[in-house]
Amino acid sequence: MKKTGVKKGQFKKSMVKLLKYCKKFYFLVGVALFLGIVSVVCQILSPILVGRLGGIIEAGNINYDDITRLALTILTLALIMSLLGYFQHFIMATTTQKVVFKFRDDISAKINKLPLQYFDTHLYGDTLSRVTNDVDIIGQTLNQSVSSLFSNIILFVGVTIAMFVTQWIMAFTVIVATFIGFSIMIIFLTKSQKYFIMQQKDLGDLNAHIEEVYSGHNVIKLFNAESDKGGEFKRINKKLERSAWKSQFLSNTMMPIMGFVGNFAFVCVCIVGAVLALNNIIGVEPILTFMIFARMFSNPLSQIAQALTSLQSTSAACGRVFEFLEEKELSNEDGKTEVLTNVLGNVEFDHVRFGYTSDKIIIKDFSVKVYAGEKVAIVGPTGAGKTTLVNLLMRFYEINSGDIRIDGRSIKDLTRENIHNLFGMVLQDTWLFEGTIKENLRYNKENVTDGQIVEACKQIGVDHFIQTLPNGYDTVIDDAVNLSAGQKQLLTIARTMVANNPMLILDEATSSVDTRTEELIQKAMDKLMEGRTSFIIAHRLSTIRNADVILVLKDGDVIESGNHEELMAKGGFYADLYNSQFAEN
Repeated sequence: MKKTGVKKGQFKKSMVKLLKYCKKFYFLVGVALFLGIVSVVCQILSPILVGRLGGIIEAGNINYDDITRLALTILTLALIMSLLGYFQHFIMATTTQKVVFKFRDDISAKINKLPLQYFDTHLYGDTLSRVTNDVDIIGQTLNQSVSSLFSNIILFVGVTIAMFVTQWIMAFTVIVATFIGFSIMIIFLTKSQKYFIMQQKDLGDLNAHIEEVYSGHNVIKLFNAESDKGGEFKRINKKLERSAWKSQFLSNTMMPIMGFVGNFAFVCVCIVGAVLALNNIIGVEPILTFMIFARMFSNPLSQIAQALTSLQSTSAACGRVFEFLEEKELSNEDGKTEVLTNVLGNVEFDHVRFGYTSDKIIIKDFSVKVYAGEKVAIVGPTGAGKTTLVNLLMRFYEINSGDIRIDGRSIKDLTRENIHNLFGMVLQDTWLFEGTIKENLRYNKENVTDGQIVEACKQIGVDHFIQTLPNGYDTVIDDAVNLSAGQKQLLTIARTMVANNPMLILDEATSSVDTRTEELIQKAMDKLMEGRTSFIIAHRLSTIRNADVILVLKDGDVIESGNHEELMAKGGFYADLYNSQFAEN
């Protein structure tokens, strides 16, 4: 059989972690457990009282007052059980939502603590599946199965004790009859765990595939790859169907088995009870009591089996969620108190060495000095390390060796938050959230006035465009507002202007727009870069001709540096790159 990657002891480890995670809710669960115990006591008393009714009738000397009193007592117990059940489920529902809220809150906090490398090496769809589907499964199980499991375990123990107290021969009859079903249940539970884990993994793969196809549906249509992607979807979906079928089949098989065992126990009670009654060992009263006890003894087993089956799915979901929560986080920076303010903008890379993995070094020995207010362009072929340099400067990744200094201070001594506040970024992929234009431009900057926003937009040259929208700066950006790529990019540049950071990073900011829009964006960026140290990553070399310094990277090293005229005069690698882009002209 093909290995499924199920670790031995996975169920136990996941459940122990879940119990530890929920320890602050033990009191509420304890209250629900106490209510369950009281409810079970009432439930056990009911068949005993029914048996007494049968004993009164069997005696022949019928006292209607006694019958009425017993009937009212049974009815009262039923009402008490209903009320206790209501409060028990209310407490468990409340506890469940608190646990689910804590999971989502912790996951949200965890996302902000994860290094960028995690998102580079994990599919977005699979991560989203852990946050949504897996947490929902945990919530559903806690709300339904855990409460049922507790109540039925208590009922099972209570009924067992009550049976032996009432009549030990009949008690053994019920236990032996149900033992077969219990053994089968254990076998099914041990066999089904791996299929529940497979089901959750396959569900994550399916979500990842859907997210990938949805985000790239234009490219898929362009290349007529619908059938290929459709085939891949069918393959993943079929795999999910098989694992889901196996897990659900084994899950649903238990109920019929336990139903048969319950009926079998009922029949055994009738036969053994009849034999004992014929031999004058017992009367009608214990037979009637055990006919109800037989049902009460097998039903908890059925419910326990169903709850444990649900816990198999929960175990798989818990494993995935805790795996996410236990991912390695960014290093703690609580001990760093140094804050860089009044930044001039001098940046120095000092023999920087970096690789995403230890066996694949991308930046080998990078050194350069950038002075305040300079416009620095970083060019080179794909894979040369241009974007990697920016990621290192922003401390999205930690360097292997060497140092990066801002105004003479090592970025290792500064918090990431402080470093991020020093830079404004305009990326190739624009990001605008659903909200007003004003809210997008003021993003995470509470002290920015409306006047400052308008002034920044006028400097960038986007104010006129905004005024033409239905509600101006209060226009909500959503699917109904159709903005071009260039308009979105101008808004992100305006947002960076509003943020007013002392240094800038521009990563392929004009690569996805036409020449006319590129000219508009270039003018906006020139205005944005005035007086700021700027790092520009560009494939279109025409956009960085006016840079103060051009760094030419190849295989992680600076092979040439200088301004445009100096590099063209050298006739080296940069000149070849530049001329290759204008060969047709």
